[in-house]
Amino acid sequence: MSAGRFIALEGGEGVGKSTQLRLLAQALQADGHVVVTTREPGGTPGAEAIRAMVLANEGEGWGPRAEALLFAAARADHVDRLIRPALERGEWVLTDRYLDSSRAYQGGGSGLSDDDILALHRIGSEGLLPDRTILLTLDPEETARRLTLRDEGRADRIGGRDAAYHARVAAAFRRFAEAEPHRFTLVDASGTPESVHARILSAVSGL
Repeated sequence: MSAGRFIALEGGEGVGKSTQLRLLAQALQADGHVVVTTREPGGTPGAEAIRAMVLANEGEGWGPRAEALLFAAARADHVDRLIRPALERGEWVLTDRYLDSSRAYQGGGSGLSDDDILALHRIGSEGLLPDRTILLTLDPEETARRLTLRDEGRADRIGGRDAAYHARVAAAFRRFAEAEPHRFTLVDASGTPESVHARILSAVSGL
């Protein structure tokens, strides 16, 4: 049995991760691969329950440390019950967000230590990393335009944070990509979905 492959699509709000994940899955399936698509937080019943708690706009919300712990717990269940079993069966796993979102949002955005977030990942998910992380990048003005069309004023708790927070998130993502070029590929998310899809196919062709 051939080895499975694990690909994460990362980036800030409104860059088109969900659309591109769907297009990539279709292309891989057409090429004969068995593909599992998933998301974070989420992907399993337990992780989806945590997603609902963290992202809901009701109540007073969670502090950065509590958020990081909840996301790490959701990821541990996700890895244990869905991602690793699929990889062991030789399937391709595509996820809309993974560890680097925790590093960027709870770390870069909210100020937690990257070492602490990585330690939670080592404990909860045994350090599992994607074979390739596609970081979708987009001009802030185009991002704002897309979010206005997508959310219509109904962003979730994290997506609705201020512009300075999201600028810190974007800067953190870029730092990670610069530090780990063997794992990350930056893909320009501007233009039509089809043109972005073509760039992503080129980025994963080596797998």
